[in-house]
Amino acid sequence: MRVLQVMECTIGGTRRHIVDVCAGLAQRGVDTHLVASALRQADFTDDLHALEACGVRVTRLPMVRELAPLQDARHLLALTRLIEREQPDIVHTHSSKAGALGRLASLAAGTGARVHTPHTYSFLFDAMFGSLKRRLYFDIERALAGSSQAVVAVGASEAQTIKRSGVCEPTRVHTIPNGVRVQDLASQVPLTRSELGVPEGVPLLLVAGLLNVAKGQDLAIQALRAPGLRAAHLLVVGHGPWEVDLRALAQRAGVAERVHFLGWRSDLARLYGAVDWLLLPSRWEAMPYVVLEALACGTPVVATPVDGAREILTAATCGVLSPSTDLDALSSTLDKALRLPESTRLAYGRAGQRLVAEEYSVERMLDRLQALYSQVLQVAA
Repeated sequence: MRVLQVMECTIGGTRRHIVDVCAGLAQRGVDTHLVASALRQADFTDDLHALEACGVRVTRLPMVRELAPLQDARHLLALTRLIEREQPDIVHTHSSKAGALGRLASLAAGTGARVHTPHTYSFLFDAMFGSLKRRLYFDIERALAGSSQAVVAVGASEAQTIKRSGVCEPTRVHTIPNGVRVQDLASQVPLTRSELGVPEGVPLLLVAGLLNVAKGQDLAIQALRAPGLRAAHLLVVGHGPWEVDLRALAQRAGVAERVHFLGWRSDLARLYGAVDWLLLPSRWEAMPYVVLEALACGTPVVATPVDGAREILTAATCGVLSPSTDLDALSSTLDKALRLPESTRLAYGRAGQRLVAEEYSVERMLDRLQALYSQVLQVAA
């Protein structure tokens, strides 16, 4: 089986996903070729070198997130020629830009069964895009979904969201939850409070992700003003265009001395072990890797009821779920979590660790993905 993976959005959880998928498939003997852009994070080139070392063929194509007609046309032509030359059995695209270019190239080349993983659809981002742009994105995705043999949801709740959206026939939607390497994460030595510059004995929360409106760091910062949270400190891990605004918000809210901006970190597993709770204040998600990773480290979670987090926290008692993404609701939920006894918090962590080991491992994800590829090829034959 020859599989071509195409991704532009090589940051955060999608970066982790594509690396684990490509490396895992290659190690299982699947002829795997990755076409990716390294523009979002320069050190993604390190991942590409590591993938090449384990047998993945890599083509670097500098795709960009925004609409760029001339550049997009050149990249479409390059992808079409590559597909014509390589003749992959499966063209598996990820996220919006690569999803459009890769599937159009497969159609133009007349080869490759098309599988697409949206990792959430852009047309659902009502806090980021206006109605006209979201309608354009929906129309593009609906047209391309009609030519795709399968659309992959990375969690059961995201699958329901995709089906409700009307972007494709429900029968085309397949659920393959994200997976993590539990032992690798759980074996990391936690950082100390002194290493983090945080006082001993205070409640410590962690928010990790790209700094933008989707991830809701503004809600986490404002929640620290609530009466029950005035002793809590917050670690903010990640980079992005919203950092200046978030720092200003912390100053205005009077909580700047309790908000610690750590930038992008490669040692998240050591941070999970150092904090009391992972906080996921997101406004939308598909299946957040940070939740899976934190639970793998035995760290319980407080989260808004977004896709992925909702199904995880209802499948096992491993955290506390806010009833909404409203600031008051999140603040109240955090207050409730911080009032729980230490024994309960630790029990939540153990329950989460068991759940992730049993249901959300990388090997389980790869098993399901290979089964889908075989199914798609059987139907296409």
